[in-house]
Amino acid sequence: MKYYIIAGERSGDLHGSNLIKAILQKDANAQIRAWGGDMMQEAGATLVKHYKDIAFMGFAEVIKNLPTILGLLSFCKKDIQAYQPDVVILIDYAGFNMRVAKFVKSIGIKTFYYISPKVWAWNQSRALNIKKFVDRMFVIFPFEKDFFKKYDYEVDYVGNPLFDAIADFQPKPNFRKEARVGQKPIIALLPGSRHQEVAKILPMMVAQAYNFPDYQFVIAGVSNLPKELYARWQSIFPIKVVYDDAYNLLSVADAALVTSGTATLETALLNIPQVVCYKTSGISFAIAKMVIKVPYISLVNLVAQKKIVPELIQNDLNNTTVQEELNKILTPEGRQAQLEGYAEVKALLGDKGASAKAGSLMVDYLLK
Repeated sequence: MKYYIIAGERSGDLHGSNLIKAILQKDANAQIRAWGGDMMQEAGATLVKHYKDIAFMGFAEVIKNLPTILGLLSFCKKDIQAYQPDVVILIDYAGFNMRVAKFVKSIGIKTFYYISPKVWAWNQSRALNIKKFVDRMFVIFPFEKDFFKKYDYEVDYVGNPLFDAIADFQPKPNFRKEARVGQKPIIALLPGSRHQEVAKILPMMVAQAYNFPDYQFVIAGVSNLPKELYARWQSIFPIKVVYDDAYNLLSVADAALVTSGTATLETALLNIPQVVCYKTSGISFAIAKMVIKVPYISLVNLVAQKKIVPELIQNDLNNTTVQEELNKILTPEGRQAQLEGYAEVKALLGDKGASAKAGSLMVDYLLK
């Protein structure tokens, strides 16, 4: 069968690659065309657009880049029509993908969604559009199944694909030596994978090198962003940058400062104490405050439905607050408290196998 998959971010590329492998195990002759990244391409997809060309963060940034986004949407629709897939599989990336879902439904092609848009976080009535335009939804958090039940929409809970990624992770034996200067313990800085978030959040993270001289700070960089974003700080602080290797960096770190997103849950699953950081433009933050309906922004706290990790958001993200929270998790008591919370989160999420289950179910639904 012919599959058309759309992932618009780095995390979607990871989960999309594992999903592609699962589909190919069940449907060995599958033809797969995709928007994604290097991992999806390596897994067997023909790449149409790379996520680095389509990732925009925040309400204000989306509005500013609206002509570009509309152009990409128009191209996507034409490409789907030309390819005529048996199914379009959408991975997260809600603003773009829900528009694709509406179009695909109108031309009579099946639509599957893997990793639900966070409709439970804001504008919950969007669940009605999902019910209207998406044939099957595959969710990765247990509370999402109950959420969609309120809208009389049955979804498949497949577990969380991060367990798959972490289960496949094999730490490099000499990475600790590679990642640090001297013998100081490491604090990992994960500033995100989008240009806007790195530019806003990384300065606050690297400033902690002054406050914690007994630690080596190492940035988890991504190669799809300009190296100047990271290098400018190296002339001021004794900081190293490790590219495209966040798991190895976390595996040797004592603690981490993490930009809100998928990385917060990855850090938790790897058992590294963390402080969650988030900052966006003033306009985007003002809009977000009006529409967001959940009490937390980090996936760790959202899954637990209580505070496991500290969240420093917008004006609360400053040199003093970061120093205070980082100090807490570097103590034995603070570290232990987070690790106990992580154990609760893991118990709620289940075990590995989400990608295999989702891929197998998708092929089965298509064959019915």
